[in-house]
Amino acid sequence: MRCSRCSSASFGFEVEMAGEKQVSGGGGGPRPALSLRNVECRYGDFVVMRDITFDVMPGEIFFIGGGSGCGKSTLLKNIIGLVPPASGEVLFFGRKANGVSEEEMREIQAEFGVLYQSGALWSSMTLAENVELPLELYTDLGAEARRALARMKLAQVGLAGAENKYPSEISGGMKKRAGLARALALDPRVVFFDEPQAGLDPLSSLQLDRLIRELRDTLGMTMVIVSHELDSIFGIADRILILDREERTMVALGHPRALLQAGDVHPRVREFLSRGGERGAEWGNVL
Repeated sequence: MRCSRCSSASFGFEVEMAGEKQVSGGGGGPRPALSLRNVECRYGDFVVMRDITFDVMPGEIFFIGGGSGCGKSTLLKNIIGLVPPASGEVLFFGRKANGVSEEEMREIQAEFGVLYQSGALWSSMTLAENVELPLELYTDLGAEARRALARMKLAQVGLAGAENKYPSEISGGMKKRAGLARALALDPRVVFFDEPQAGLDPLSSLQLDRLIRELRDTLGMTMVIVSHELDSIFGIADRILILDREERTMVALGHPRALLQAGDVHPRVREFLSRGGERGAEWGNVL
């Protein structure tokens, strides 16, 4: 058994991941898909978070969680380049992604997809046209090839036959799937999700979790998910990074069940994970 470790300025911890595969980038193992090194984010003089250091390994379903206002969405913006971190490094497969030229960032952005909380579909475009957007921006494919790929991506997320529908004509769960199809358009190695279960009923949320895991298992993609939904965390997470609003840093990193069972885990980590944790475990059994 190997250990997953992280530390903060005010709280040190180590969680042993019994029964879990090793997810370490050391010892000659695989290169991390995503690495953060001493990242600090601030708005003016206000420090949102500091000392954020972790790796996400290829093929992981990795959650970023914590209570409201802890900086989850801000960290995601730092990672994908919407808001640059005040200091530290963000790396994709060992390549630095912050403080680089616009051309370099464009190349890096082609390596990942993003599913935004609302789906962020253009209401005036059909689902197929929405999926085609990244293909228009990042490839030289002709219109016919783009349409064929859009149909394929929509079918991949269970929306075959819905190519010509508009966002106003479909349900919230279908909008999330369409947004995911667009995130998959360029065959990214990493997909980011911003609160993907927000606004979904329990069944639609469960179906989305199953789809995320199926895509990881079949395509080998790395999934990074910002969420506080315990059903999803206990159901599909390989590991979770937990941020804390009061500490203004990361306070836990590991498999959610291992963290919940650890004797020396930060008290707010236990409080966060035990809030409906048994229900989350039950969902995990049926995924």
